[in-house]
Amino acid sequence: MRFDNLAAWLRWQEQHHPSAIDLGLARVKQVADRLGLTQPCAERTVITVAGTNGKGSAVATLESLCLANGGAVGAYTSPHLLHYNERIRVAGTPVDDALICRAFAAIDAQAQDISLTYFEFGTLAALWIFNHLQLRFWLLEVGLGGRLDAVNIIDADAALVTSIALDHQDWLGTDLAAIGREKAGVFRPHQPAVYIDSRIEHSVVEVANQLATDLALVGRDFTLMQEHQRCFLTFAEHQLCFNLPQLPLPSVCAALVVALKLALPIPAQWLSEVLPGLSVAGRFQRIHYQGRELLLDVAHNPAACAFFLQRAAQLGLEAHSEASAVAAGAVAATGKTHLVLAMMADKDIDAVLQLLGDKVGNWYFPELKAVGRAASAELMARKLGLYQPQAAFSLHADVAGALQVALRNSAANDSIWVLGSFFTVAAALTWLGQA
Repeated sequence: MRFDNLAAWLRWQEQHHPSAIDLGLARVKQVADRLGLTQPCAERTVITVAGTNGKGSAVATLESLCLANGGAVGAYTSPHLLHYNERIRVAGTPVDDALICRAFAAIDAQAQDISLTYFEFGTLAALWIFNHLQLRFWLLEVGLGGRLDAVNIIDADAALVTSIALDHQDWLGTDLAAIGREKAGVFRPHQPAVYIDSRIEHSVVEVANQLATDLALVGRDFTLMQEHQRCFLTFAEHQLCFNLPQLPLPSVCAALVVALKLALPIPAQWLSEVLPGLSVAGRFQRIHYQGRELLLDVAHNPAACAFFLQRAAQLGLEAHSEASAVAAGAVAATGKTHLVLAMMADKDIDAVLQLLGDKVGNWYFPELKAVGRAASAELMARKLGLYQPQAAFSLHADVAGALQVALRNSAANDSIWVLGSFFTVAAALTWLGQA
């Protein structure tokens, strides 16, 4: 074995391949073939989840449902928040360092002259572990795109696309049609698939038609209705009714339709008692701290931020800047919003700032010094000034410092939001003692 601990393996993988992202299936599939991971197997069901936002929530829903049915289930997601082990779960629990190291050693032995990226090593490790443990269900979240993502070396028995929005344009294309085609690349001929986006991107449907994929579309093949806190899903002869979940409703419903298409039972007790309480760390995570309500979310693109605001409004947690409250002739019920925001420089920072603008009273921009792709606090502030020259903001050395100042500046009925990258939310959770 090249290394005897997980940290050493990960450090080596970060430097092993010439580029961090190298889309394409040839190299990773060759290693997977050597490991015997791509051979068809009737004893397993593979569900691949793609989409711009909401993938982790769909996986979490399916994972919980498989567990409720007594199935041996493995889930692979990325990136992680606090610990690498979060990426590979078995029966809902992150696997331990030793098993991941065994997987890395097996991959390294078969890779030989083939160079793999950090993500490709992780994907192969998940597949090796699921195969080694002979798990019945494999839930695979796409890392980037779909067609050329490493998880796509495995033919999915069912596929799910959550949403199509602009993100990662350097890799996936500059328009929604191109991005849709890339994400629909996880579809397989004649196999079931679900696409949940309320605004249908037709390139996804075109790919499905070309492959003769058994695609279910919201509004055409199934309907979703919400009345206050109750949700109603109708698909074929199935009618499901459940309380509004904490997870994004579209992701949850897509997972339920996939389960129905695969004839996976949906126990009534799970639907009424378990589903509404499901959550994913860092996704609309509510924490009460020092008499304040904190909302943490890894929303890092305009579509994700828009959903965050919609969810906050549904729960009565939407606040406003003082200026917008005065303009509306009333003071927001939840007081002022204090926003800690740090993003990657390659994201659509301008659109996010404009979207959040009239919801925020005070802005706190921390540095993410350990992340080379991060936008500087100064850049964030300068961009904010283009849209809100009078906005109240401050710059901070790190997320912890920004949070401390936000807590000091806030009143009892104020909200503190922490948004942006996984690194932002992870730093907040660590400082808040949630690690």
